[in-house]
Parts: sequence; structure tokens; C-alpha cells
Amino acid sequence: MVLEMKVPSPGESITEVEIATWLVEDGDYVEKDQPIAEVDSDKATLELPAEESGIITLKAEEGDAVAVGAVVCHIDMSAAKPEGGAEQKEDAPKAEEKKEAPKAEPVKDTYATGTASPAAKKILAEKGISAATVKGTGKDGRVTKEDAVKAVPSMGTPGMGSRGSERKKLSMLRRKVAERLVAVKNETAMLTTFNEVNMQPIFDLRKDFKEDFKAKHGVSLGFMSFFTKAVTRALQMYPAVNSMIDGKEMISFDFQDISIAVSGPKGLMVPVIRNAENLTFRGVESEVKRLAIRAREGQITVDEMTGGTFTITNGGVFGSMLSTPIINPPQSAILGMHNIVNRPMAVNGEVVIQPIMYVALSYDHRIIDGKESVGFLVAVKEALENPVELLMDNNPTKALEM
Repeated sequence: MVLEMKVPSPGESITEVEIATWLVEDGDYVEKDQPIAEVDSDKATLELPAEESGIITLKAEEGDAVAVGAVVCHIDMSAAKPEGGAEQKEDAPKAEEKKEAPKAEPVKDTYATGTASPAAKKILAEKGISAATVKGTGKDGRVTKEDAVKAVPSMGTPGMGSRGSERKKLSMLRRKVAERLVAVKNETAMLTTFNEVNMQPIFDLRKDFKEDFKAKHGVSLGFMSFFTKAVTRALQMYPAVNSMIDGKEMISFDFQDISIAVSGPKGLMVPVIRNAENLTFRGVESEVKRLAIRAREGQITVDEMTGGTFTITNGGVFGSMLSTPIINPPQSAILGMHNIVNRPMAVNGEVVIQPIMYVALSYDHRIIDGKESVGFLVAVKEALENPVELLMDNNPTKALEM
């Protein structure tokens, strides 16, 4: 009996996928639930498992766009599992040994070999090149003027290094990301506002509580929990930032589903922390860790990356000092974190060195006014610089125990 394997639906609104990589070859014996292919949708890369065991016949090529529900392979379930794997049979003919190519006659060394002619010597001296490093083509290996000229490429002349190039098709996911980013630039009135945050209060809290926090909860006390808590607080203060445009209507949400940008093997993934406003510091850190691991291992699902109301991205992990993040549609705003650098800062009338992070808020000016965007970012800054009072209800021990 032959099973026709069809492309399953990866998620709502997805009508086709692209065969990114076949993990098996035509004619291989596959086991049930064995991953046989990686398929790209416009939102994620997913593995396609074999539905039954048997001999597989591929019906699509790598790079083909295949409709959801279309047949991509056949599995002959009546075929017996071969013994001995893919070992070569004893009676298989051996490949003929390659004949050695005739060796070129070596150039006979004489007193002239490697010696530069007067004209060549002058050119090489001007360029600081030793005649011994130049292969001579003159009689008995003498370095000629032409050899010296060729050995010293002029400005703009290709050098002796590799000048190869490679052309490959962009994955469906990468093409869709590119289309969405261009659409955001073209279809929104995107602006970015900046501020700076003194991270010393958070540094002090992490120093005092990080060991106990990790021992108790099994996750590290990082910066994402502080930023997520600060963002959910600011979104409640400025609900327009937690809104989006749908045609001629504006949709506002009474919950905060925070998308977090994570670097995965197939590019940028943006999984969502649901109802982040209800999570404790431990809850946020645990969810960030879980989603980051799933993204890096290619296990993230379309549902886990759909429906966020606001995005946080951290370019600082790659060393970025300042950037203008692009809005994650259909959302209306995104917060960019950056690296933390010790900088001089005025504190109580004195110049002291403090760990400073620049933060950036990109927003859609069609529904978010300057007053709201600046107010939102200032609220985030205030919460991060005074976390004990504004994020922990003046009781950090209790806030970090839950």
C-alpha cells in the first residue's frame, strides 16, 4: 500500500510552503515520525515528519513552492526494511583508479633563475617586492619587466585572492520578512525617539539577588524581566502604544502580549509572551528562556509567534550602541535595547561613572502622538531607574520570590 503524504497546514492563513531541505533521499527507507524535510512558511521553518514507515519517493524538489494539502512524497508501506543499511554490496564494481596526470617538466634552475632584469628590478624595488617572490617567465626563469608589472597590480586591478561568488534562492521566510519590512517603511509614518537609562539600580539588585533567584527558580535574573515589567506598566499608562490600525479603525487591547526578538538558525524569530502583565519576574525569565530555546532548536510554532501587541528587541547582545528598530506589523511600536557602557554622568551634582544603556522607541505616528511616545519611553526609563518602588512595590525580596 502506498501512502500519499500531503503538506499539513502550519497555521491559519498559510496557503503554501516551500521545500527548504529534504532530509532524506529518493528511495530511502524512513521510519514513522522521522523528520524527512524542512519546510518554510512565510512565518516559520517547520519539520515534516514521516506519517508511516516505508520506502519514500519524493514528488517535489528543494525550493519548490507547494500548496497546503498537495502531495509531496509517496511512502510504500509494504516495502520491507532493508538489512545492512546503505553498505556497498560485495559484487558492486569498484571504480577505476584515476590515472595520474602527466607531470609538467620542471624548470631547470640556473644562475639566472629568479634574477630580475634591470627594468624589472627597478619596478620591484619601487614597490618593495623581492624578486625571489616573483615567478620569472624569461629564459631560464629570469624575471622580466612584464613579470614585475604583473606582480604589482595597480589600484583597481583584481588581486591574487579569491573573487568567487555564490547565488542562492532566499527562503520563503526570509522573502516574507523582507516584504514586511519594506511594507512597514512604506505604509507607516514611522518615527523613533531615544532616551538613556542608568542601569546601576538594576545592577545592584541583580548583584544582591541573582544567586538566590537562580537557586530558587532555576533561571537567571536577567534584564528582560525588568524591561518587560517596565514596558507592561508603561503600556497601561499609554494605551495608544498598545494599539494597532485595522483599515479605518484603531484596535486597542486591555492585555499586553509582548513579542521578543530572538535570533534563530533560520533568522530572526519573534515569539510572544502571553499576558506578560500578569507574570512575575520568575514567570517572565522562565518564559523568555523557554521560547529562546525553542526558537534556537527550530521548534517554535506559528501560533507562538502570532498575536503580539508590542515588541522588545535587544541589539545590545550583538554590540549595538544605538539603532532605530523597525516596527513589527501589525503592531504600532517597538522598543530597542542596546549595549551597556560605562559613561560619565551627573549624579547629585557630581560626575560619576555609571552603566548607561541607550533605548529607542520606534512608533507609528498615525495613531501614536509625540506626547504619548515620549511619555511612554520616559515611563520605561523611570521604572528601570527606580525598579524597587515602581516594579517591586518596595519589596524586592517578595517580588523575586514569587
